[in-house]
Amino acid sequence: MTAQAKKPANPKVGAEVAQTGAKAPFPFRTGISLFLLAGNFLIAAIYFHLVNF
Repeated sequence: MTAQAKKPANPKVGAEVAQTGAKAPFPFRTGISLFLLAGNFLIAAIYFHLVNF
């Protein structure tokens, strides 16, 4: 049995978002991701004795 994509029950779903000019929170998510990635590199550097505290 195959799954088929269905149209939304309301054809206006998502249409109003594009017209409002609202931005998705991608800059916030990107900033948090980069902050966590930098933390991971710092922990790895401490673990491999590249940075000593």
